Amino acid sequence: MTKLKISVLDQSPIHDDKEPKSGLFDTIDLAKHCESLGYYRYWCAEHHDTPGYASSCPEIMVSSVANATSKIRVGSGGVMLNHYSSFKVAETFNMLTALHGNRIDLGIGRASGANFLAARALHNSQGDDYTLKAYELINFLDYKIPQNEYLYGVGLSPKNVDSTPVFLLGSSEGSSYLAGKLGAGFCLALFIGTHHRPIEIIEDYKRNFVPSANFKQPKPMLAVACICAESLEKAQEIASTHTYWKVQSFRHTHRDPLQSPKKVKELYETLSFEDKAYYHETLGSMILGTPKECKEKIEKLAKEYGVDEIVVVNVTYSFEDRKKSYELLAKEFNLNKGE
Repeated sequence: MTKLKISVLDQSPIHDDKEPKSGLFDTIDLAKHCESLGYYRYWCAEHHDTPGYASSCPEIMVSSVANATSKIRVGSGGVMLNHYSSFKVAETFNMLTALHGNRIDLGIGRASGANFLAARALHNSQGDDYTLKAYELINFLDYKIPQNEYLYGVGLSPKNVDSTPVFLLGSSEGSSYLAGKLGAGFCLALFIGTHHRPIEIIEDYKRNFVPSANFKQPKPMLAVACICAESLEKAQEIASTHTYWKVQSFRHTHRDPLQSPKKVKELYETLSFEDKAYYHETLGSMILGTPKECKEKIEKLAKEYGVDEIVVVNVTYSFEDRKKSYELLAKEFNLNKGE
């Protein structure tokens, strides 16, 4: 049996009431730490005008993390392609691949990663057909623009750089189907929302997969929210920070900076019955517990969905709690033991 790979998705949270830009430096520090712990890849997220999150430019964080590390794969998780020119995104990641060898990934998504005003400010005049942009992006990277298309003949600089692997990040059948047809990797984001995603999403991806330059076989992955601590109670306490943030964000479209678990305990009492129900639903959708409990839950999911890689995301108030969570998980999975 192939050893399960464990990777990281970093949303660059702003920890410990520090100034916002500190979240960027914490991302670099955590990436170096996770490389030393044996994690397989490290992806950087994109959020615009979002209190609690520091990074709006994953391509810059990818460059910074790649410069600070030497072995771990580094990528975006993901570039919100609707906001940008597919050619410009292809150029950017072609440059990153040229500079850092073949350890760069390009994850893309169709969500806005922004509030209404930020999305409006980002919107460009070239339209927002995500399917078309994803198709163009991969063709640019693979030097396969069809002769009958108006962009035929345009190329990336520098030339003769190996194609950057593209992954589609999504939480629905639409994203999995598109990923399959494009011959891209697919990461099913189980950490978004609280509803169950059927295994058919991954099965549909595999069934519709068309081999491509970077993927001869389907490459499905899962992204999960996971906090590992010395006890389930401690993990739930740490997770309360992001759980409360999600209640405010998804039920009231109101986003504050991350609150400490102590403060959340007070704020929880002010929530309505419906908000408390969503709070516990959100908490229950995460993988929380001791290292042994988290490992068992992750392995169960991997087996159920038929994937050989799990991407772990967590958002905490304390940076040290976040580092400790990744340390405990790495030790339980023996990540530094190799294949």
